[in-house]
Amino acid sequence: MIRKAVEKDISRIAEILIFTKRTAYRTIFKNDEVSFGKMQIVPLARKLFAEPQLLEGIYVFDEVFVRGLIQILPLDSNSVEVKALYIDPFFQHQGIGAELLNFAEGQGHQLKAQSLCLWVLEKNEAARTFYEQHGFLSTNEKTAEVGTEEFIVKYRKAL
Repeated sequence: MIRKAVEKDISRIAEILIFTKRTAYRTIFKNDEVSFGKMQIVPLARKLFAEPQLLEGIYVFDEVFVRGLIQILPLDSNSVEVKALYIDPFFQHQGIGAELLNFAEGQGHQLKAQSLCLWVLEKNEAARTFYEQHGFLSTNEKTAEVGTEEFIVKYRKAL
């Protein structure tokens, strides 16, 4: 079941965000000080509890417990942006990401948006392949990821 994130989901959201980012990004950024020092579950959970507005647009895939999440926000009158899509590494490759993207498309249709867009790390080949398999195309627009030497690439899918 996909539902809006609520306060009781915060610890699981923090856990998924930290572990999934470590798994996906460690080989790209090669910075263990950040991956294991700065990225910590408890501080992130505290921040989410203290700033509940950070849960805006977050929906969770809940099947007995939260297995993944997506954050979708209106970008402009024509587009909805997928700000985040993370699936617990133990539950990847089970269709959860596809279900969450389909949900985002439905939300986009409800808002009468013409497209979904997102930014993905240029070197995150697994994510780029996943999005391409689900109909997203690179716009060839890219920008530096703040605070790093890496780039993010914009993808778009017509609705």
